[in-house]
Amino acid sequence: MRIGVGFPQQESEMGTDPGAIREYAEAAESLGYSHLRMGDHVLGANAASRPGWPGPYDHTHLWHEPLTLFGYLAGITEKIELVSSVLILPQRQTALVAKQAAEVDFLSGGRLRLGIGVGWNDVEYEALGEDFHSRGLRIEEQIDVMRALWTQELVTFEGRWHKITDAGLNPMPVHRPIPVWIGGGPGSTGSTSTAGTERVLRRVARKADGWFPSLGLQDGVEAVIARLHEYVRSEGRDPLDVGIEGSVSLDDQGPDIWVQRALEWKGAGATHLSVYTLGFGFTSLSQHIASMRLFQEAWSDVGR
Repeated sequence: MRIGVGFPQQESEMGTDPGAIREYAEAAESLGYSHLRMGDHVLGANAASRPGWPGPYDHTHLWHEPLTLFGYLAGITEKIELVSSVLILPQRQTALVAKQAAEVDFLSGGRLRLGIGVGWNDVEYEALGEDFHSRGLRIEEQIDVMRALWTQELVTFEGRWHKITDAGLNPMPVHRPIPVWIGGGPGSTGSTSTAGTERVLRRVARKADGWFPSLGLQDGVEAVIARLHEYVRSEGRDPLDVGIEGSVSLDDQGPDIWVQRALEWKGAGATHLSVYTLGFGFTSLSQHIASMRLFQEAWSDVGR
């Protein structure tokens, strides 16, 4: 199981100091973490002008733009994988995302894993001029378009939402295609129906190289992973070809509990795991790095 870190962009210096971002990424790489994972929001809504605002984030929460930040990190790291989790794809132009992702993968020497999702924030869709209500349908065609652009010198494509006439990217990515993982499904923000969450699982089975569950171990994720594997087999694919990434919070319960949770994720079928230091009141970069070091030392003791 590959162990990475969740970038705590909303706390301490990571929100305001590019030097601290650099130090954090270098520390994660030097400690042996395999990947750095970060989320995405383009705009935050003003909750005060929207009574009953249901979202967990508003305009006061800081979000760096993932592909831009990955371009920065590509030049100051050497080995660590750069993972969006997740980029809200349907609120963006598909060919442009394919171009940006190809550039990051090229600059980093093939270290991008593109996690995507449909999102929940209609305010962003409105501002970016995209249709919120068709996002689930469009994302599958978007994946097809990106993969064509990443693997073919020239692409001719005409679908329901996209048309490309004999055109292509240059430079091309190192990965051909770049790995595409999907987030969402049971437990995710804005997930309101069983049918909707099952559609996400089936979409992962059809289209994705991996899945970021929104459920935790305590929420029955093991049974959901088993169901996903059934869908993968029904598509004629091998479940071993579809990764699963869980997450563990480095809370005040300490390294023994953190490692126990990581082992439970591994037992549930996770191929990847991210550890998070966000949300525990840390006020300095050194506190985040110290927790990351504690986990890595404890994990090394169990033989990984």
